[in-house]
Amino acid sequence: MEQILKGKVIVVSGGTKGIGKGIILESARQGANVVIGGRDAAAAEQILKEVQATGQEGLFVHTDLHDAADCAKLFDEAAAKFGKVTGFVNYAGLLPSCDFLDSTPELFDDTFAVNIRAAYFCAQSAIRHMKKNGGGSIVMYGSPHAWCGDKDRSVYACSKGALFTLSEHIAHHYAADQIRCNFVTMGWVPTEGELTLRASQGMSEKELREFARPFMPMGRMQEVADHVPGTIYLLSDYASQVTGSNLRITGGLYIG
Repeated sequence: MEQILKGKVIVVSGGTKGIGKGIILESARQGANVVIGGRDAAAAEQILKEVQATGQEGLFVHTDLHDAADCAKLFDEAAAKFGKVTGFVNYAGLLPSCDFLDSTPELFDDTFAVNIRAAYFCAQSAIRHMKKNGGGSIVMYGSPHAWCGDKDRSVYACSKGALFTLSEHIAHHYAADQIRCNFVTMGWVPTEGELTLRASQGMSEKELREFARPFMPMGRMQEVADHVPGTIYLLSDYASQVTGSNLRITGGLYIG
């Protein structure tokens, strides 16, 4: 079968867990060399073994997303290793639970540092490298919270709203450089972060799934596997005329 990412170099922030990990592995299966940006070296080592089993090459770059210099380093090392950068998936993010009236400046600053500031400077570096090789594709991972947000997600919601604006800005202003940017509205997924948050609230994964079911128009929470194919499409040349889109993989869930 055709490998639709053959010859591409895909960078994923937050690529050691959840959907980010799924995108890394499927990108490799589809013929891309892959670069993981994150802090969990042990997890990355195991993922890179799976990447090598596909016949592709991978690279882990230890990246502190609070540091703009580290964001630039992620793409510089990717280009140094593979000669180019053709795709970037901004998956990394924080999901704090806090009511608007209880949110602190520290919580706000930390969330925005990862969810929008890091995305901004990672995209800046990605675009600089993509312009050198004639274009590329950026995928920003968002949330239904971006359009209002649940009452206990005010800081998160604002950060994802800003991320949507960043995605639209890039799509509009860099299309002439053949650089595309699309937004994936991620559904309610029992990722490691979500499960950790719910565990802190005394809720098991089974209880979470049962709790979520009535809110999901299509009857269930989304899974990692639901998100990966659409992202691979956006990274591929099949989507060469797709930019500024919002791909909702939410099972019909709207918040707001």
